[in-house]
Amino acid sequence: MKSFSKRLTTCRLSALLMSAFFTTITPTTWATEPAQPTVSLLFAGDIVLDGVPAQKIAVHEDPLGAVAALLSSTDIRVANLECVVAMSGNKAEKIFTFRGHPSTLPTIHAHFDAVSIANNHSGDFGKEAFTEMLGHLEREHLPYFGGGRNLKEAHTPLIIDKKGIKIALLGYDEFMPRSFEATATEAGVAWSEDDEQVIADIQRARQQYHADVVIPFMHWGWENEAQSGARQHQLAHKMIDAGADAVIGGHPHVTQDIEQYHGKPIIYSIGNFLIDSLDNEPQTRGWIVRLEINRSGVQAWDTRLAKLNDDGIPSPVHDAKTPCWHGPGDTIQSCSNAKIEFAPHSTP
Repeated sequence: MKSFSKRLTTCRLSALLMSAFFTTITPTTWATEPAQPTVSLLFAGDIVLDGVPAQKIAVHEDPLGAVAALLSSTDIRVANLECVVAMSGNKAEKIFTFRGHPSTLPTIHAHFDAVSIANNHSGDFGKEAFTEMLGHLEREHLPYFGGGRNLKEAHTPLIIDKKGIKIALLGYDEFMPRSFEATATEAGVAWSEDDEQVIADIQRARQQYHADVVIPFMHWGWENEAQSGARQHQLAHKMIDAGADAVIGGHPHVTQDIEQYHGKPIIYSIGNFLIDSLDNEPQTRGWIVRLEINRSGVQAWDTRLAKLNDDGIPSPVHDAKTPCWHGPGDTIQSCSNAKIEFAPHSTP
């Protein structure tokens, strides 16, 4: 009887030990890593606050009303401000010059969180007007990058901290006139023909500003060219190799080709967005590019077509199909524009 009782006690103890063992290890065994936070970021093309778009703003019409929902689909919205915003200055000797009234800025700020001023029109009315524009942007609390009151400011990244992810935006112009370039003591834009300076800027964004993600927004290439050129390829690859997570381009006023280079997107030109100086049908088609990013870089991206009417006012095209990438691999897909929301991992 004693032997039976002893065996029973031993069995009960073993059962308790086994229960404790499984209770202890099960949660650890099945635990999963917490998902990394993600941020969605949007880029739109050339915005000119002159001509008909400016006239609409003057009578309290929103020229971006038709695309407002699309612009609200991401956490951060960025565009290229393809004009100077000022009252002062003298017109440069150019075929096209663009100047917007300061009263137009609140309308743009309602839709965008930052603007690049690195382009071949921000200096159309001289250094005085350019400097005046910086003041207007600052009073509007609309962050800018790609230009400044001197060379150092022009090459300083705009840092956006969202959901704990630090994003560095750099802007560069590479289309004449180079007289718009900032100097050590004069206001102007950041110029990108000095490749080593651009590489140093990207590396500094990582090392000094501790950016998780670095994206240069370029103004380059030739107008009306549907294919990017050798110089664009050369510089884009150098920027990615130096640590950029994506490269977004503009200036040709038409969309250009897209490349996944080492798993990172290079969108050579996103075309126009709000401009009434239109010469041909391809200039009426621009892309809104949307990126999903985490601390490791771009995880997915898509594009949405913006179709400009004769007044340069954009509207979405819901039956269009435009490039997108959901990874893995470097194969670029074609995605429906039917839905406004940004769902980068849904079925194309």
